[in-house]
Amino acid sequence: MRQYFRFKRKHPDCLLMFRMGDFYEMFDDDAVAASRALGLTLTERTAGVPMAGMPHHQLEPYVRRLIAQGFRVAVADQIQDPREAKGVVERAVTRVFTPGTLVDDELLAEGGATRLAAIAPGSGEGSHSLAAVDVSTGAFTLFACRQAELADALLRRAVGEVLFPDEHALREPIERAIEAAGASGTPRPGWQFRAGEAEEAVRGVFGVASLSGFGIDQGDPAIIAAGAIVRYLQETQTPGAGSGDGLHARASLIHLRPPVRERDEDACVLDATSLRALEVERTIRGGETAGSLLGIFAGKDGCRTAMGKRLLREWLRRPSGRLDTIQARQRCVSALVEDRTLASTLAGALGPVQDVSRIAARLALGRASPRDVAGLGDSLSRLDALRDAVDGTPAFVEQHSRLGEIREDLSPLAERISSTCVERPPAHLREGGLVRDGVDAELDEARSLERDAGAWLAEYQAGLIAEHKLPNLKVGFNRVFGYYIELPAAQSVRAPDIFTRKQTLKNAERYITPELKEHESKVMSAQSRALERERRIFDELCAASVEQIPTIHRFADVVARLDALVCFADKASRRGWVRPEIVQRPVLDITAGRHPVLDELLGDGFVPNDVALGVEGDGSSAASVALITGPNMAGKSTFIRQSALLVLLAHAGSFIPAERAVIGLTDRIFTRVGADDALHSGQSTFMVEMTETASILNNATERSLIVLDEIGRGTSTLDGLSLAWAIVEYLAEATERRSDGATKGGEGKKRAGPRVLFATHYHELTELEERLPGRVKNLHVAVREWGDEIIFVHRIRPGRTDRSYGVHVAKLAGVPEAVTTRAREVLESLEVHHASPDASAVTAPASEQLALFTQPNPHPAVDELREVKLESITPMEAFDKLRRLKEMVEERE
Repeated sequence: MRQYFRFKRKHPDCLLMFRMGDFYEMFDDDAVAASRALGLTLTERTAGVPMAGMPHHQLEPYVRRLIAQGFRVAVADQIQDPREAKGVVERAVTRVFTPGTLVDDELLAEGGATRLAAIAPGSGEGSHSLAAVDVSTGAFTLFACRQAELADALLRRAVGEVLFPDEHALREPIERAIEAAGASGTPRPGWQFRAGEAEEAVRGVFGVASLSGFGIDQGDPAIIAAGAIVRYLQETQTPGAGSGDGLHARASLIHLRPPVRERDEDACVLDATSLRALEVERTIRGGETAGSLLGIFAGKDGCRTAMGKRLLREWLRRPSGRLDTIQARQRCVSALVEDRTLASTLAGALGPVQDVSRIAARLALGRASPRDVAGLGDSLSRLDALRDAVDGTPAFVEQHSRLGEIREDLSPLAERISSTCVERPPAHLREGGLVRDGVDAELDEARSLERDAGAWLAEYQAGLIAEHKLPNLKVGFNRVFGYYIELPAAQSVRAPDIFTRKQTLKNAERYITPELKEHESKVMSAQSRALERERRIFDELCAASVEQIPTIHRFADVVARLDALVCFADKASRRGWVRPEIVQRPVLDITAGRHPVLDELLGDGFVPNDVALGVEGDGSSAASVALITGPNMAGKSTFIRQSALLVLLAHAGSFIPAERAVIGLTDRIFTRVGADDALHSGQSTFMVEMTETASILNNATERSLIVLDEIGRGTSTLDGLSLAWAIVEYLAEATERRSDGATKGGEGKKRAGPRVLFATHYHELTELEERLPGRVKNLHVAVREWGDEIIFVHRIRPGRTDRSYGVHVAKLAGVPEAVTTRAREVLESLEVHHASPDASAVTAPASEQLALFTQPNPHPAVDELREVKLESITPMEAFDKLRRLKEMVEERE
């Protein structure tokens, strides 16, 4: 218990799992917490000391459940053979599990990543510097963001745990942002965020004298965050390294890749709100991958490898903003679409490749299993097949070259592992069975003794029976008592003198002989020598693999890229997708575009539509803002989301579901869709709507795509309509403004505006097409009426609509008839009409309708009241004036 509490003092924020024989045990408060979280039986070791435990081989499933509930777990293992211990077996904390440091397959999703991040805070709303690492693959990135963007930055990068200085003026707002991002916050000592200590830690882990070779400037504040991560990983992931315990002495962070600066200008950025609204990774309802954009790249059209799945997810989450990168991917997809034999061959070569990125991490951290090593060897042996598959294809010259460069280093390692390990390796080395026969003479000799033991025992048993006339004699073995000779109780009186009693059973006696004892010693020694020799061979393979980790990472990168491209090509080929043309000018011109997810679900039942923004030529088609009106359920939201998803896919390098597409290079995709609130932070639905809208208006550029759905519906009609009107004008006019709101040079400098798709029920907004010709155009969703019924045809057509058909939709939804009938009566009484020159009743223009609500009707009493001079009127005159005004009002009524 002294040993236990010593470890507990070092890891007070963790549940401590303490290895005792075949179990991991927990004590005191840890035992109580674990029993509640895991449903374990709570017992006592001594009076008043709660205890709970689980079998050692079930560690990972229990840890996964604890991490999911917000716990941190430290594991203390036995680092000494109990047979060699004099007193208490020596132990050490060998692993610490936290939300951001998971590397074991059992704890991670195959196609996803959970990152560890650290923040080097700026001042106030100034820019924070951050670093993030995927410990399971070694990917290391640096970036910056403002305090207001912190939660979004963490969400977009799937950060599970965030390190920050424990004493800082901004600790409270930083913790709020971490909580909003759904991550776990871990305060760390302030000295770990000092520039000198941080840079020393980073240079040390990469073994360099300067970071300039990584493209990182001297004094870059993001290195402070990177250094904090390195210190944390050294504490949690390599606790045994350098301690001399022998178990994890080789554990290191060699699998970490050099930090890479992440720049928004290299990407088509989607914030967390847009990723959620567009259902890029998971659906809004249910949170499932199935039904999302990522979900359509699964099954037959999915990636073959875990590395490909993660890269494809990253491409969809953060599409490229570089024209050369997009076109390079498109060329590869085109080659695979045109040559289906090439695609099939490449897919076949990719299929057997295991997750070598994560295997490399476990090798570096001293946690690799026999199956990891054997899987690495089998995966590396596919290198030649991959290289041959892309040989001679111009689009894959880069991949072919890189595979050729790494072949010299990895092929010998692959051959060594494959020739050493059996085809079906064991999960662990406790009982051996990893190394092939004939690989090592010492191991073969020890195994020979083990294999011959059975034959020797049979022969020995037969000899004893014949020599001593004991027909029921048996020779056996168990792990507790070793080898023994067993006689029934009735024959035990005839046991020869060379038999020494070893154990008495109810109906039998067990004995040992000097000859059997000598054989037992040989066999047990052979087993021990065989296991020790296999362990040594395994360690040698691990060491040889660790030396090649940088090259293994390069191999993994090529595999991931090839896999993602084959996935894009398979989808394009099966669904008839086309290659979009990506251009520099801000244009969005798609013919017969289809929603990629709904097209998959509905097939031929989905109705395609065109979209044209910023297209030069015929009048209104050059507009950069499109106002889409029409009833609910008709397809407005589907149309605008579809357009955004097609732009996203195009920037990821994929083909898209359309007949033809020209898409301008896009720096950001903004969305404001749906009705969310943030009541936990005191923000109503409308406040969230306006906050997100403000972010769009302040950050959009001429290269942005903006998707807005029903802006202004969260407040009163007049407030909402006024805001929507002003927002559309702002986006359409796109005047450069100074931060104080004034325009530059008096009237302002005009520039091209962002591409905007604005779905609305405010029909008054459609008047903006006339007020801002060439900048705004109207579109509407066509509807066919049949008596009191409506039919949705889901076609987007030019022009406006003057009805929302809300009562019709309510009827379709099953609202009681009495309600819809009364609603129709109220609607008719509220409709505002005016007489046109030809005396026919038509709907008034928006400006006239607004005037009806905002301007009082002319009245003689009002005019007379305006003429009253209050400063000079007497009380009697005031009384007479008031009586006169009252009479005028009564006469008018």
